[in-house]
Amino acid sequence: MQIIKGWYENGYPQEKIYDVALSDNRKADPRTGKVPPVGNTVNVKDASYTNTIGDSELSATWTDPDFKDEHHAVYYVRTLEIPTPRWSTYDAKALGVAPPEGVAAAIQERAWSSPIWYTPEAKLVKQPAAYPNLHQIVN
Repeated sequence: MQIIKGWYENGYPQEKIYDVALSDNRKADPRTGKVPPVGNTVNVKDASYTNTIGDSELSATWTDPDFKDEHHAVYYVRTLEIPTPRWSTYDAKALGVAPPEGVAAAIQERAWSSPIWYTPEAKLVKQPAAYPNLHQIVN
């Protein structure tokens, strides 16, 4: 489960992904922060998979470690599902042919929440010198 944060800083859009809950007791590499993949149980030949990896439920309490009260921000939760056969893999199995070349035989779907928007108080937003009344235009 991940939190995706978007915001503008110095006039440019920014984005950061925070891993907040991991299935199967996986841990992020302390040196790189990278998370190992959940695994893959897809059997391409049979166009099947087993639902024996991942977790059916994840939960976490999270606080933005990089929060700046003067930045507008948007947050949403994204969950990465376990790999399953792509529809072209199911079709290939049904037709008795090999899956198409150059197309991944499995796909890892994603689910996401509605966004949560943070709007700072107008007095906290720093205005560029060229636009001293910008808060009146955007608010």
